[in-house]
Amino acid sequence: MKNEKKKAPVSEPTKSELEILQVLWQHGPGTVRFVNDRLNEDKREVQYASTLKLMQIMAEKGLLRRDDSQVRHVYSAAVEASRTKSLLLDRFVDSLFDGSVSSLVQHLLDHKKASQQELDEIRALLNESKKHKS
Repeated sequence: MKNEKKKAPVSEPTKSELEILQVLWQHGPGTVRFVNDRLNEDKREVQYASTLKLMQIMAEKGLLRRDDSQVRHVYSAAVEASRTKSLLLDRFVDSLFDGSVSSLVQHLLDHKKASQQELDEIRALLNESKKHKS
């Protein structure tokens, strides 16, 4: 597997980069055409050339790996989904809620209607978390 210049991964992907990463996390490695088609199905209309350029930039940043051993280059995520989501969530909670998880949860419950099933699941998660901390 050949890579262009290797640089340290960017700590926080942009919104567009995150959309591409989500496609690759969900479906596994793919060509630019495959990713572009998924973006057009799921999100908004995106031009192939824009997807190509962004994926090339992401490879240079270290967010993607590119296998250019074949005619059609195959890209894969170079960063883990769970690690990236944790990083973004930590920054989100720190910057918008002063690091307070309870403030985040309260805001969610005040502004987003939760079903009874979701509330029961949240209670179960809280009880499980409480057991692990005891």
